[in-house]
Amino acid sequence: MIKDILHGFSMALADSVPGVSGGTVAFIMGFYDRFIGSINALTFGNKDAKIKALKYLMKLGVGWGIGMILAVLILSALFESHIYNVSSLFMGFILGAIPIIVMEEKGNLKNNPASLIFFGIGLAIVVGIGFLGNIGDSASFSLGEFTLSQSIRLFFLGMIAISAMFLPGISGSTFLLIFGAYIPIITGIREVLGLDFSYIPSLFVFGVGVLIGAQSVVKVIEYCLRNYRSRTIFFVLGMMFGSIYPIILGPTTLENPVPALSLGTFSPIFFIGGVLLVLGMQWIKLKEDTKAE
Repeated sequence: MIKDILHGFSMALADSVPGVSGGTVAFIMGFYDRFIGSINALTFGNKDAKIKALKYLMKLGVGWGIGMILAVLILSALFESHIYNVSSLFMGFILGAIPIIVMEEKGNLKNNPASLIFFGIGLAIVVGIGFLGNIGDSASFSLGEFTLSQSIRLFFLGMIAISAMFLPGISGSTFLLIFGAYIPIITGIREVLGLDFSYIPSLFVFGVGVLIGAQSVVKVIEYCLRNYRSRTIFFVLGMMFGSIYPIILGPTTLENPVPALSLGTFSPIFFIGGVLLVLGMQWIKLKEDTKAE
């Protein structure tokens, strides 16, 4: 039980910040297939499968909730005040995670060179979204006032964000960052925790989008991993490489925009910290695997 709670806690810390996906953490720590399978079973399985999945997801959810609350209270301010260090950390995490995933899936990847095209597709999608977000209206907005146009935008952003969070590639928070919604969502949750309930209608609409997106995407991911694993992993790796681009652009989408990450503002120390963080997660996974044998 403690292990599942810690898994959920780790996913929440990843999901709460742009650049890192909770799915990536699940993949590195070896419980991704169980996570996706449980969500799929909860929606489409029989009674016994639903009960088993619910028990597992509740334990995961406890850890996720604790991690998300801590992240909202701490990371929102950190993200605004130390954007270049945080972005460098995320970049190190992603680039450190890629070779680990390749090693974990080498049996599925090495004999399928034709699937490389899916790497290019994943990379192009993320870079394209980052580019469109950069040239479009990606300025942050406030959730304190509920409007129809903003609620429609939040609904679709919720669907996109949860879809990305389930994939071990680009994070949902990165998509929110691209379209200027990351700071508003984090701020809205923080204000509700501070008993300012004017943000609840907007957050509710966002949550509905999350739920509908989750129902739609999990079945697709589970099917692709089961029937087209090699192509799916190449696609995920492409998305991970592509996510470096929106991380670089991240500072330009803040409420008070600053220049994009550059060689002058890049932090090698935090980059190495990101690499060490992902290596630490892999070490924990290997320790768990050794105990299970």
